[in-house]
Amino acid sequence: MQLKESWIELDNLRFNACHGVLPQERLTGGEFTVSLKAKYDISRAMLSDNVEETISYAEIFKIVNREMLNPSYLLENLAGRIGESIFREIEGVSELMIKVSKVNPPMGAQCDGAAVSVYLINDKTP
Repeated sequence: MQLKESWIELDNLRFNACHGVLPQERLTGGEFTVSLKAKYDISRAMLSDNVEETISYAEIFKIVNREMLNPSYLLENLAGRIGESIFREIEGVSELMIKVSKVNPPMGAQCDGAAVSVYLINDKTP
């Protein structure tokens, strides 16, 4: 068996945070979700069944949670900061797909949310 590629995923992490352009958003906050996929070679963990051979989901969550606590005007900035922090702090992540959604954005429309999705490549990996 040959592993073609592998991703570690966290789906729809939920946060109450103070991101947004409007003063009320930054004061009272709102509901956000973050989903991400981190490209990472899990081949050793597949064979060993050893947690030391893979990425800790909890470690990724801690990074996302920390960035969610730091207010941004734009979801674009927030997604970029999450990506930069993961690349800097977790060795071996070569690519990231991140989606940050603002649930019920203040734009006068009925919708599930407004989102920014980014696909990032770690230019610091060999």
